Amino acid sequence: MALRPAVFLDKDGTVLRDDPYNVDPERMAYAPQAFAGLARFGAAGLPLVVISNQSGVAKGMFPALALEPVHLKLASMFRAAGAHLEGFYWCPHHPDGVVEGYAVECDCRKPRPGLLLRAASELALDLEASWLIGDILDDVEAGNRAGCRSILLDVGHETEWLEGPGRVPYGRAPDLDAAARIVLAAQAPSGERGGA
Repeated sequence: MALRPAVFLDKDGTVLRDDPYNVDPERMAYAPQAFAGLARFGAAGLPLVVISNQSGVAKGMFPALALEPVHLKLASMFRAAGAHLEGFYWCPHHPDGVVEGYAVECDCRKPRPGLLLRAASELALDLEASWLIGDILDDVEAGNRAGCRSILLDVGHETEWLEGPGRVPYGRAPDLDAAARIVLAAQAPSGERGGA
């Protein structure tokens, strides 16, 4: 099977309005301009994969099973925007957690690239031709470490600004729609322009 380029999306603060530790589908809402960005990606036909740290599992705030309704609602929200959610990959771990089996160091919690590597393997994705879009530098680092180009949504959610060579984004954007324009302009064959 030929490998495909994809767009990896952080969940909270990128696709969804930032609502910490929320697993209630009724409270899930699009981040500003996320619907437009998803629609733009949907029209382009790029595979879309959500990559999310879900440390609430390790911290005992909700069980892992609570993320299945979140997955279903995400898929529905993508469809409403004319896009397809190819996969939802999440890390339940946190080294300071309290739930046995989840209170560990792992390879999948961003800024580590494990979730992207797993998704690429399972979904036949070309990491070097793919992108990651997120609202903090841990997202950027995870994407860069996986070999993707990363875009930081500069929406005020990054508070630590811990710098390093792996934490420099390819680009910055004010919202998901602006990020989609960057991705699609870069994907367009030379001589063509990205969508208006």
